Amino acid sequence: MTDTTVTFPQLNKPAPAFNAKTTHGMKTLEDYKGKWLVLFSHPADFTPVCTTEFMGFATRADQFAALNCELLGLSIDSVHSHIAWARSIEQNFGVKITFPIIADLSMEVAKAYGMIQPGASDTAAVRATFIIDPNGILRAMVYYPMSNGRSIDEFLRVLKALQTSDEHKVATPENWQPGNDVIVPPPATMDDAEARKGQGYNYVDWYYSTKSL
Repeated sequence: MTDTTVTFPQLNKPAPAFNAKTTHGMKTLEDYKGKWLVLFSHPADFTPVCTTEFMGFATRADQFAALNCELLGLSIDSVHSHIAWARSIEQNFGVKITFPIIADLSMEVAKAYGMIQPGASDTAAVRATFIIDPNGILRAMVYYPMSNGRSIDEFLRVLKALQTSDEHKVATPENWQPGNDVIVPPPATMDDAEARKGQGYNYVDWYYSTKSL
C-alpha cells in the first residue's frame, strides 16, 4: 500500500533546512540568514498560470528587496528546464527572472515543505508559499490549487504586516495596509481590562483597542 502521508512544516518553528541546486548555483536555507525569504513552489515550467505568477514575483522583486526579503522559486523540473523557461519569459514578455529557482527533481525540498499533495498530484508541487524570517523561522504559509494563481501583492502585504507586528508588538486587522491603525494586544488581567479605557487608545471595548503608529 502506497504511503500518501503529507508532512507539513509548522508555523513559528524552524523552517526545514535544504541544500538545493538552483539556477543560481547551490542554495541553502542558511544562505538567507539575516534576511526574510519567500519560498514558493509551482507545478511546472512552461505552463500559463505559473508564467503569470513568476512575472508577478519578478516585477515586484525590488519591492521585496526593499523589505530585506529574497525570493526563491521551486518546481519538480530540471535546472535546464528552469533556465529555458526563464529565458522564454524574458523573450516573450520582456520580464527578466532575477531570483533563483530550485530544481527539485528528487522532491526532497517539496516533501519537507508539504508541497507534494496526492490529492492534486504525486509528481508536481502545488502552489505553496512560505514566508521565513531572518532567524529561519517559518512565519506564514499558504497553499493554492494548481488551477488558480496567487496574489503576489498579498504576500507583500503579509510581509509588511509581520514586520510591523515584530517591530511594534501589535496585531493587524483584516486587510491591513501600512498607515492603517493597528490592534493593541488585549489585556491579560481583570485589572488591566478595567484600566484599558483610560490608556489613550482608540477604545471600543476592553478586548478591542487600536492605535496609530
